Amino acid sequence: MTLEPLLAADGIRVFYDGTLTEPQLDHPECVAVASDGSIWCGGERGQIFRIEPDGSALEQVAATGGFCLGIAFSPADDLYVCDLKHAVVWRLPAGSDRPELFADGFRVPNYPAFDAEGRLYVSDSHGFHDPGPGIYRFSPDGSRELWYDEVVDFANGIALSPDGRFLYVVETFGHGVFRVPIDEGGSAGARQEVASFPGVLPDGIAFAADGTLYVACYEPSMVLRVDAGGDVACLVRDEEAHALCHPTNLAFRGTTLLLANLGRWHVSAVEVGVEGAPLPPHR
Repeated sequence: MTLEPLLAADGIRVFYDGTLTEPQLDHPECVAVASDGSIWCGGERGQIFRIEPDGSALEQVAATGGFCLGIAFSPADDLYVCDLKHAVVWRLPAGSDRPELFADGFRVPNYPAFDAEGRLYVSDSHGFHDPGPGIYRFSPDGSRELWYDEVVDFANGIALSPDGRFLYVVETFGHGVFRVPIDEGGSAGARQEVASFPGVLPDGIAFAADGTLYVACYEPSMVLRVDAGGDVACLVRDEEAHALCHPTNLAFRGTTLLLANLGRWHVSAVEVGVEGAPLPPHR
């Protein structure tokens, strides 16, 4: 896919450079924003990091002893962490430094996302070039179900639509994004294609308040933008893979899009001029 970027590469800035810091920001795959404005990331040795809101300092809050994939804050400010090595989801209670096992039984738990009612969706990538189901859902009481049981070619980042009516899913080796309708009873509907990115490996997604979907692409290193009609544009691309290096997950803080760079040791930032979407409304 060859699209002219809307922003020049110098529009990418380094929000926090953890290359030589102690602790080192160890190839962050995930990024999330806490209610106090701090930026949280996970490392390839299971570290859970917190960056001050102004980007002035980094601390390691906790560790899982595994490999952190996606992370998300619950409405109660607990942090949920997908762990590749242990094939589990951890819960780090607000204010704690001790992760607790939340759920196991996954192949590759990749990304967690909450809806406004506190239900947790978790994508399971199944295996590398080994398609399988799917999306799990957990109720606030802890009960679980394989909510979307269809085969997906590496389910990756997920996000609730701003109106709460759909769950959007990145299919990395399917080179695109699809969405699953959420019916009035909460069940999954039939898959609907959203956008295709030939030759691109999409990874993480996040919605802006205006309904625009932003897609971080692991390869090539760029961010795509998908409008409500499914039209795709390239927001920004780093052909040198330096300021933006194999970006995976992304998150909004105000009008700033923050991106984790699995290929390096920093968090990038891009100003997009529109705020991120809040949690969707109750249905």
